[in-house]
Amino acid sequence: MDQKTGRNKGMNTSAQMETTEVLRIKLAVLRSEHRDLDEAIHALQERGSADMLTVRRLKKQKLMLKDQIRLLEDRLLPDIIA
Repeated sequence: MDQKTGRNKGMNTSAQMETTEVLRIKLAVLRSEHRDLDEAIHALQERGSADMLTVRRLKKQKLMLKDQIRLLEDRLLPDIIA
C-alpha cells in the first residue's frame, strides 16, 4: 500500500501494463490500416481508373493515420533527452 495515495502499488502497475498493451494493439491496427490504404492507392493508380479526388481523399486519410501512429509511438517510446 502506498502511504501517500492509499492505493495498492501492484494494481497501478497492472493497470499501466494493460494500458500499454491496449496502446500496442491500437498501434498494430493503425499500421495495418495504413498499409491497406497504401495498397489501395497503388492499385487504383496502377489501373489508371482512379479519379484524382478519390486518390487525394485516400492519401489524406493515410496521412491522418500516420499522425495517429506517431502519437501512439511517442506515448509508448518517449524520447529520452540525455
